[in-house]
Amino acid sequence: MRLLFVCTGNICRSPTAEAVARARIEALGLDWRVESAGTSGWHEGEPPDPRSQAAAAARGYSFDGLAARALTADDFTRFDHILAMDSGHHSQLRRLAPPGVSGRISRLMDWAPGAGMADVPDPYYGAEAGFDDVLDLVEAGIDGLIAALRAQPGQASG
Repeated sequence: MRLLFVCTGNICRSPTAEAVARARIEALGLDWRVESAGTSGWHEGEPPDPRSQAAAAARGYSFDGLAARALTADDFTRFDHILAMDSGHHSQLRRLAPPGVSGRISRLMDWAPGAGMADVPDPYYGAEAGFDDVLDLVEAGIDGLIAALRAQPGQASG
């Protein structure tokens, strides 16, 4: 299973999702690949936002080795699931997707209907608490995603 999380600059939401997914997947002993990317290359090569890193570290997540990168055309065929952080990213991904792969694209929060949110809001211009809110939503989305994917035939162990 190969998962790609996508936000705008790949410095807040999508690397947070990547870090949470990696931790959850590793804890379950699954052999899944996880990455993140941005719809833009504005922050190419930069580490995740320090506020995202601090909020995640407080919950035991690591951003080690993560650096921003832009989405590529190859990503649409390299990944089984491409997860947008919000509706704008979802629309953009569906427009960019080559024929036949749009079924791989969803919003992360589609996997956590009980959270009552369709989008993971961008914390970049807000208060510090926004980064904790992002983590709450990302954890719910990741947990729902993993549970749903593991329930599919042939996915229980990886």
